[in-house]
Amino acid sequence: MAAISRIHHSNVVRLLGFCYEGTRRAIVYEFMPNGSLERFICLQEAKPPRHLLNWEQLHKIAIGIARGIEYLHQGCNQRILHFDIKPHNILLDHNFCPKISDFGLAKLCSRDQSVVSMTGPRGTAGYTAPELFSRNFGEVSCKSDVYSFGMLLLGLVGSRRRINFQSESQSHTQVYFPIWIYERLSLEKDLELQVEMGGDEEIAKKMAIVALWCIQWNPKDRPSMTMVIQKLEGHSQSIEMPPKPCISSDIEIDSYQC
Repeated sequence: MAAISRIHHSNVVRLLGFCYEGTRRAIVYEFMPNGSLERFICLQEAKPPRHLLNWEQLHKIAIGIARGIEYLHQGCNQRILHFDIKPHNILLDHNFCPKISDFGLAKLCSRDQSVVSMTGPRGTAGYTAPELFSRNFGEVSCKSDVYSFGMLLLGLVGSRRRINFQSESQSHTQVYFPIWIYERLSLEKDLELQVEMGGDEEIAKKMAIVALWCIQWNPKDRPSMTMVIQKLEGHSQSIEMPPKPCISSDIEIDSYQC
């Protein structure tokens, strides 16, 4: 609570108070009228139907989240590793400004500490970096949050698809979306996104390319959040395609059920 109370950033939720009385535990945040970002990703079964955010809005939200994570990594007296970046933990105010919330799995470390020790994996399946499952993939660091952000970005892009991308030869097997979108981008094919969203599809392509950089299997190959912001604010033509994402059958990485 002490660490969160000292956080002041437009893209991190503001703590108003807390209760710690016997078995009663509660945290009071500022009211966020638009709820969580998850409500605007899983739209297919939403009742009543929810507002469909266009690509400019999604892009602005993505940059806001990235700035919030960068602040946690670089702007605080102590570096804060969130370890649970996902749409459910991104709250939206009345102007759809994103704010990072839920620091229940977060870990504090010094600003000059690049690697942190962990006793076991933490986070949400589908968004958790591979090194949190096995150190064979690399050391746990702020790059673990970068991976989670990349999966969140892919979730934003994937939620606006207008097709059910299944393998033609395996009609009952869901294709791993990062591989699907990597191949579409490499071949310069249409991403099969919803046309009614309006806006520039180049934004969606840029978000997808940045996301693919963020989910590189080796943490050293992922950009810092500062570089992520630069890429998101730049032109898609200036961003190189990353190596093809790896897949491990030992880790549950399918998070595109919406």
